[in-house]
Amino acid sequence: MNYGIVIFPSKKLQDLANSYRKRYDPHYALIPPHLTLRNVFSTDDDGHIKEIADKLRNIAKKYDPFNLKAYKISSFQPVNNVIYFKVDSNPELEGLHNDMHGPEFLGLEPEYAFVPHITVAQKLSNDEHSDVYGSLRMMGIDHEEIVDRFHLLYQLENGSWTVYETFRLGKD
Repeated sequence: MNYGIVIFPSKKLQDLANSYRKRYDPHYALIPPHLTLRNVFSTDDDGHIKEIADKLRNIAKKYDPFNLKAYKISSFQPVNNVIYFKVDSNPELEGLHNDMHGPEFLGLEPEYAFVPHITVAQKLSNDEHSDVYGSLRMMGIDHEEIVDRFHLLYQLENGSWTVYETFRLGKD
């Protein structure tokens, strides 16, 4: 089974992202807008996922709630035609990401450098990417909120994602 670890932003930011995603993101119906902390990984062992959940509980205790700031529209082009809300990196986000990629977790190095973001458009043709990116950049984004949890998700047979467990940040 496939799993992933994400932060779901507030409804306000999700609504804004979805106003674009419903037109420009083919994954719109499969998962709400999110910031990925750990890309997809697989395990079919119930004991192993419970062990991973225990490790995530311990990681969550290490970090206090933090400020998430989405501050501009950006793109991964020319690597791929993804347009996203860029999220300001901070020690908590970096720490969460690093802990979830460390040797004591699953130990797999991330495929790409960590760029905190919330995808709003993907799998666009070059022309479509250029048009959409140009118009979104003119509108911009300036959003801040407090994040106090992250989620372990699993993928259903139809390709959609649902929460396996939620982890609250902080010592309590």
